[in-house]
Amino acid sequence: MGRMKLPDQDKFLKSAIKRAHRKKRINKFGIIIGTIIAAVFAFLFLLPTVLTITNSFMSASEISANYGAVFQTTESGGKVFVSKTVNLKFIPDIVSFNQYFTVLLKSPDYLVKFWNSVIYVVPILAVQLMVAMLASYGFARYHGKVREIIFFIYIILMLMPYQVTLVPNYLVASKLGILDTRWAIWLPGFFSPFAVYLLTKFIRRIPTEVMEAASIDGAGEWQIFTKICVPLCKSGLISIAILVFIDYWNMVEQPLILLSNDELHPLSVFLSKINAGEISLAFAVAVIYLVPPLLIFLYGEEYLVEGISYQGGLKG
Repeated sequence: MGRMKLPDQDKFLKSAIKRAHRKKRINKFGIIIGTIIAAVFAFLFLLPTVLTITNSFMSASEISANYGAVFQTTESGGKVFVSKTVNLKFIPDIVSFNQYFTVLLKSPDYLVKFWNSVIYVVPILAVQLMVAMLASYGFARYHGKVREIIFFIYIILMLMPYQVTLVPNYLVASKLGILDTRWAIWLPGFFSPFAVYLLTKFIRRIPTEVMEAASIDGAGEWQIFTKICVPLCKSGLISIAILVFIDYWNMVEQPLILLSNDELHPLSVFLSKINAGEISLAFAVAVIYLVPPLLIFLYGEEYLVEGISYQGGLKG
């Protein structure tokens, strides 16, 4: 009887092997298709950056010949209808460093605007993280109706687009007499609710047993804050710092509304108002402006990924 079942068993094994091979081929095919799709999207995502970098080494005449029609205006200041196709060119005919020479040496205005961006972003980043860390520690450690109401207000403020609060910020800055000063940009940035909300979520993921054990051992609130919360929130602090830096590094609306003096404008405002006479310089300025956030991202990439996935908990 046992021997009569062997052919059926062989058929079953063969069919199982065939199904396994078929599934393996399907999985390989799916991986190949997924890789191709990811490569296409990656190419499309990197295309503007690659175009900016390569075009920054073109001469002014070559850039005007390729893209000048896009920036042409009428006598009244309106845009001209572009009747010809814009020539997207990745490889310059002649590699030229004139644009960088002009931006870095001949025209100090661009460097002044670059350092304006640094002067705005660095204090906002430092103070916002300090305020957010202290506030989020209080929100995470202590409970009560008042705390819940204040934290709910923080969430509402975070959900509101910044454009909604531009007019109130303008009125408050006008009352305080800080319009057309750096404080008009600094003060709203110092107390932004974004970092407070995220850091509160990070600290809440820290087990309360850890803090209770430290308290039993004689640690005070300041020691618990500095020795436990801050080190465990390192990845969260760095990831939030990257997001805050990029947000304020690219700000445009705030300086346009709150600063009427062009000398106080950051470089991001210049990049948002490129005109026909500055096309050739715009690519070089954009590359220079791209360097700081790129370096910060490359340095903090590991912390950014860990901060988003880890959410402030303890590793096992």
